[in-house]
Amino acid sequence: MVQIIFYLFVLFTLGSALAVLLTKNVLYAAFFLLLTLLGVAGLFVLAGADFLAVSQIMIYVGGVLVLIIFGVMLTHKTDTAKTDYTEPNFILTKHRSWLWALLVAGGIFSVLYRALVRGNFVLLNQGEPAYRSTVDTIGRQLMTEYLIPFEIAGVLLLVALIGATTIAASSRTK
Repeated sequence: MVQIIFYLFVLFTLGSALAVLLTKNVLYAAFFLLLTLLGVAGLFVLAGADFLAVSQIMIYVGGVLVLIIFGVMLTHKTDTAKTDYTEPNFILTKHRSWLWALLVAGGIFSVLYRALVRGNFVLLNQGEPAYRSTVDTIGRQLMTEYLIPFEIAGVLLLVALIGATTIAASSRTK
């Protein structure tokens, strides 16, 4: 049953990702990207990475994608001769060379396929381990083993925030 759900999530994710590539309407592409990111979050849940699934939904779906949708909806068309606001905001793309895209995608696929086939997955051979939440594991490692890099990253982000605020305030006073 889990395999059937996995394959359904894979088909859902790949189908919506393909729709992102093939649609010519930017707003529809953003909505299909929403479905793609939700499908990836579902795959994270099936892989037992519940923290990554929640992070995927909160950060990408909840933040970045909403920002993209608002950006697309609030941008003005640059063509001033056209005043028909009932037409959707289209950005037409020209697909010039499918050959290069297929060669690059095929190369990446072959490398990943070889890595999966030749890989030695030790955890799969050990049997069913007792379920342990990834949030608990990540929390324990951040507060014990990786405490110093975690604190350095926090201080670095604080300095970047203070610098961005200073730059924004100094450019506003000019």
